[in-house]
Amino acid sequence: MLSTLRNAWKIPDLKKRLLFTAFMIALFRLGNFILVPGIDTSKLTELTGSGSLFGFYDLISGGSFSRFSIFAMGVIPYINSSIIMQLLTVAIPSLEQLSKEGEDGRKKIQKYTRYGAVGLAVVQAFSTYAIIVRAGAVTNSTKLNVFMIILTLTTASTFLMWFGDKITEKGIGNGMSLLIFVNIISRFPSTVYSIAGLQTAGTVNFVEVIMFIAAVFAMFLAVVIMSLAERRIPVQYAGKTAGGKVYRGQSTHIPINVNASAVIGIIFAISVMQFPMTIGQFWPNSAFNLFITGSQFSPFKESSWQYALTYFVLTIFFTWFYTLVTFKPEEMAENMHKSSGFVPGIRPGEATANYIEKVLGKISVIGGAFAGVIAITPIIAAGYTSFKGIYFGGTGLLIMVGVALDTLRQIESQLVMRHYQGFLK
Repeated sequence: MLSTLRNAWKIPDLKKRLLFTAFMIALFRLGNFILVPGIDTSKLTELTGSGSLFGFYDLISGGSFSRFSIFAMGVIPYINSSIIMQLLTVAIPSLEQLSKEGEDGRKKIQKYTRYGAVGLAVVQAFSTYAIIVRAGAVTNSTKLNVFMIILTLTTASTFLMWFGDKITEKGIGNGMSLLIFVNIISRFPSTVYSIAGLQTAGTVNFVEVIMFIAAVFAMFLAVVIMSLAERRIPVQYAGKTAGGKVYRGQSTHIPINVNASAVIGIIFAISVMQFPMTIGQFWPNSAFNLFITGSQFSPFKESSWQYALTYFVLTIFFTWFYTLVTFKPEEMAENMHKSSGFVPGIRPGEATANYIEKVLGKISVIGGAFAGVIAITPIIAAGYTSFKGIYFGGTGLLIMVGVALDTLRQIESQLVMRHYQGFLK
């Protein structure tokens, strides 16, 4: 890894890109500390508790939500818009056709995604305001102040879309992903401080801290291994004659990453688990809210084993569902057949599609089960250990490792073009 960065630093073009990326990230972090006026941030502490949807949002926004800075919503509207557009591409034939039109089609879909992100930003800004009002965090609820809060959050989220695009265009890596990566990394000092505070107060001892660090390190290694793990479907291409030349057949494979849809599965699962509780906050004294938050039979009560089990099952389901929707086994089999390719031992056409779907199903269940374990580990730690009040999300590890590996691959590809040996060789 260090040799890759060192070699990249020797190349003027890559050095310029690295410096630009670092400069943009520094500006982004400064923006995270520009607070929205008229908000009592002490009231937002309970909203961002461990395992909650708002805790996850606060994690990927680098603590901006709990501070309620101008970047409180981060790039969440863009993420939601991207997920929705991916699903619509499968459901709407015109969008599916557009996705097959190469670079021009991709640019049009990106444009629609950005427009959708702006609309979602307005809706999310309004709902965020409604939630913090319910929490008693708004000190000035005049119409002008409401308008300014919604306008500030929407404008800042839209600005971050442009910001991320500039990093992608002139920097290194995917801009949106890097912004989330930096936000997650920025939470580490506060986590270490919280653990030190627990040890100072006598809540945990030195041995428990060492065991906690060892468990986190083991989880990190597991995430790295699963992020690199892949199932390779062998493909054989028949020989052919073109222009008087005979081309020999060749063997290759289709790599399917085990953890490809893990983060999306967790996001869907936590959204479903937190939706009833979020609705219940608007009517705190209703029978619905009392059942959701207080009943021993409620699967949405965060401290219960039913919550962890339901969360785990939903993560597996949504990982499986998103994998099958996005990979499109029928289209893969059709493209393979058009290129005179086949899976050894499997008939082309429908049989190949069924085989790929079967492989995807198994891989997605394995990846979903791993993602489920990662997702509920912090909940178990908060409920059955002394490490309470510490938000250390396994989801954050999945995102961090995925973004880091993707960025290193991009640097590696630049180095390969310039005949350098890098990290992934």
